[in-house]
Amino acid sequence: MLTPEQHEILAQSKLQLSAETEKQLTESANNNECSNLSDEQLLQCLQITNALYRAGEPVVTDEVYDHVLLAELRRRNPQHSWLHQVEPEPEAAFSGKTVNLPVKMLSTEKAYNLDAIGNWLKRIEKASAELDQDFSTLKFRMTPKLDGYAAYDDGEHLYTRGDGRRGTDITRVFQRGLVVAGNGIRGQGAGEVVICRSYFKAHLADFFDNARNFQASIIKEKELNQHALQAIQQKAAVFFPFAQLPSREVSAAEILTGFADLVSQVPDWVDYDVDGVVFEVTDARLKQAMGATRHHHRWQIAYKTNAETMEVRVLQVLPQTSRSGRVNPVAVLEPVRLSGALISRATAHHYGMVKAQGIGPGTVIELTRSGLVIPKIVRVIIAKPPQIPEQCPSCGHSLVWDSDYLYCMNTALCPAQIENSIEHFFKTLGNVDGFGHKTIEKLHQNGVDSIFQVYQLTVQILKEMGFGDKTAHNLLAQLIRSRTEAIEDWRFLGAFGIDRMGLGNCERLLQHYPLERIFSLSLNDLCAVEGFAEKMAAAVVDSLATIQDEFKRIYQLGFNLIMTPLISGQSENLSAISGKQLVFTGTMRYGNRSAMKKQAKLLGAKVAASVTGKTDFLVAGEKGGSAKIKAAREKGVAVLSEEQYLAMINTEI
Repeated sequence: MLTPEQHEILAQSKLQLSAETEKQLTESANNNECSNLSDEQLLQCLQITNALYRAGEPVVTDEVYDHVLLAELRRRNPQHSWLHQVEPEPEAAFSGKTVNLPVKMLSTEKAYNLDAIGNWLKRIEKASAELDQDFSTLKFRMTPKLDGYAAYDDGEHLYTRGDGRRGTDITRVFQRGLVVAGNGIRGQGAGEVVICRSYFKAHLADFFDNARNFQASIIKEKELNQHALQAIQQKAAVFFPFAQLPSREVSAAEILTGFADLVSQVPDWVDYDVDGVVFEVTDARLKQAMGATRHHHRWQIAYKTNAETMEVRVLQVLPQTSRSGRVNPVAVLEPVRLSGALISRATAHHYGMVKAQGIGPGTVIELTRSGLVIPKIVRVIIAKPPQIPEQCPSCGHSLVWDSDYLYCMNTALCPAQIENSIEHFFKTLGNVDGFGHKTIEKLHQNGVDSIFQVYQLTVQILKEMGFGDKTAHNLLAQLIRSRTEAIEDWRFLGAFGIDRMGLGNCERLLQHYPLERIFSLSLNDLCAVEGFAEKMAAAVVDSLATIQDEFKRIYQLGFNLIMTPLISGQSENLSAISGKQLVFTGTMRYGNRSAMKKQAKLLGAKVAASVTGKTDFLVAGEKGGSAKIKAAREKGVAVLSEEQYLAMINTEI
């Protein structure tokens, strides 16, 4: 079971955790199995494990998170938005409001064996061949993968990674005396807040369960306790920019032939916790060509090693109902401390697995916690009679088998499905604070059962529901913000949770058809879009018909949507920056950098984070980065003021 501290973290993050959900999470964490979880339960497990990991109280290992939870989600719904974005920072993880990050902070693709590294190298080789490069001469930078808190330092502020687009300003840690490792210079971009390994063992181990727990405390606590303050004063806790990490350049051949020896050396390079090794391409041209997904850079990968395993007994298997109605099983385990974390839950994937492998009270499983974060069920050692529900845990409706899965068909009245659908909408929009699970649950208990009804709320209605005056005004302000702040049309579409339509597929579809036409598309229309096979297209057509009325009512409320350019019209009416590569720096007077970047992309430009020889223009606002301006002048890149740039694209000031 979860500790009081973990419960408090989830409460602050506005993540609802029922007793049944807690049992399922414990089972998933300890059994490395989540096939018995419903879609909603699986997403809940991802949200909860992510929140606890971010707050320094991990409940599962990295391997369980990657190879059980994420793997199961990828198997069920390869286009789910969670798989194609940086795992979001939970609400209230750190004090302060979320803000737009200066640059996108992506996650890192992970590998747990040499075969995965080999496959990554094959992709690198293919990309280099397309550029007529000699793969055998390529060099790869190898660095330790620090196990700390990812953050970004722009020289003035320090931000948490958040969801990769928006994070929290935690500049206070520098004000508390935190120093920059390496050359000590601020403004070196991405890095990690870490604590010296030997110092932690000698001075902090008696006061903090693990290093992550300590790292979280110096970021989010209003006042530091004496032990944390002393660690900062003695420069044992630092912000370590990735640019300052010790490194070694190796070839692909060296990686493949001497992999075990190379990997074994890296942890000794630094006196900080290391949970793997990062390999990345050094050639700037190849990196530019390979680009990135919404989740990670394609030219970079992290190898993570497996951790200890332990035999654990299952106490019970709890059902959880997802947004789609799928009921997923979570194994509640006898609490066990594994790799520094207390594990009490593990996913069992689906009820077909629960039935086939005999997972129920008394089942003994082998549990692992690789990467020091997420628990995973390796195998069933002693099987017992499976524990399978007959009714939905949320609404009590009878469940129906579909292949290996159990479903609640009470779509219109099931609280879990209604609440999770509303929560999914606001989470996917990504520009709203305050509409977490507890808020939505309270709204539903007061008769709100659709997204449209949420937008009909007033301050008076919210106060009658039991919300305080300040909270009511804040919620209404956030609803207004969600409609006025610019967001991509594919993100808006994805917020409705269309079957088989993750954000990537939403964007792909809107590259071929405008948003206003999608509900009139036929099966043949969808099959003509790259990546839409007939079976998937049929599911999308059916799902679109289901959400059409709700979509139109919400769409008519008036959202500030950035329309995706149609592929067929990209060659017409080229702008002055079409095909050019731009970098933005500094504070803008007539807009914000995030909106300007989106506009530039719509005008056909490529937007990069750093100045290279391929950069055409550096747009510099007030207090622009001196390093970027210097690099631009050295490389002969044109530096434009904000006014010059706006004049170039014919935008009135």
